[in-house]
Formats: sequence, C-alpha cells, structure tokens
Amino acid sequence: MIKEIEMRRSIRKYIDKPVENEKITELLESGRLAPSGNNTQPWRYIVVNSEKMRQKVMEASHNQKWMLTAPVFIVCVADVRCRIKEDIYVYLDDNSPHDEVKRIIRDTSISAGYMLLQANNLGLGACWVAEFTQEEIRPVLNIPSDKYVVGVITIGYPDETPKARSRKKLEDIIHYECW
Repeated sequence: MIKEIEMRRSIRKYIDKPVENEKITELLESGRLAPSGNNTQPWRYIVVNSEKMRQKVMEASHNQKWMLTAPVFIVCVADVRCRIKEDIYVYLDDNSPHDEVKRIIRDTSISAGYMLLQANNLGLGACWVAEFTQEEIRPVLNIPSDKYVVGVITIGYPDETPKARSRKKLEDIIHYECW
C-alpha cells in the first residue's frame, strides 16, 4: 500500500477518454467503506459527467479551466443530518458554529482520500479541488444549505506524469507523547 501512496499524484491534465462506469462505481465503493466517527457515514457523492454541469462546477471553483479536461467529477458532500437529528433549520458555511460540522468534514475527507488512492490503483488520475465557497458551489448542484461541500475530485485517464513533490522528513513532523 505504501507504494500506491508514494505514486499518487494530483493530475490536472487528462486524455480525452471516458471513464468506465465500473471504475466510477469502484471509486465510490472505496469511499463508502471509509471509517467515520460513530459510523455516521456522513458522505454523499454527486457524480458529474455532463459537459454543461462540469462547466458550471469549474466556474464555481474559481474558473480552474484545467478541470474540464477531466471527464468526471465526484463532488464530495458532508451531510450534517447524520449528527443533528432535530428538525431545525441549519445553514452551513466555513464559519458555522456547529461542532458537528468539523466532524462531518473530517469523516468525508477520509472518504475522499480513499477514492484518491483507489483512482491511482485503477490507473486513473485524480485531483482534489476545494477552491470554492459554499455559496458559490451549492446552487450549481442544488445542494441544500444544511449540507457542506468538502471537495470536488476530478477523475480521468492522466495525460501527464508529474514528478514527486518534496515532502518533509518524518523526523521533522513527529512528536511522541506530547508536543
């Protein structure tokens, strides 16, 4: 598994080839199997294939035009209703005071990470995109205000082979017992 992790790269250029539905299903399944606090499984996914919708998501993601070379986007959405059961109005954004928001973002991020690794395993390229605000992206996909878009994963067959980027040494990031 460490080799897969070492080989994973953020891909921002894809060949013009559709991704098989079976591979998209495998990606989604890998995300579904991720761990979550209290097994709440807050993640929801929107698979975006059409050029029209990919264009809108790209525009909401601060016009990162490279995104359109990817034939598929998986929008990773965290659903706070798995933790807030009361029938109360909830509006989520980056400044939301609800502790539950932090938990669903963490859990959904783990799920997305699993999909990024599985994409590499399937010979696909992927890139995590999070350059948007909730107010920009939710209306594009008709996402309710009590859901939080954690990220958009672009998926496709890579048309680039980025070199490994430098990483900090393990001894520079590890503390034992306390800071």
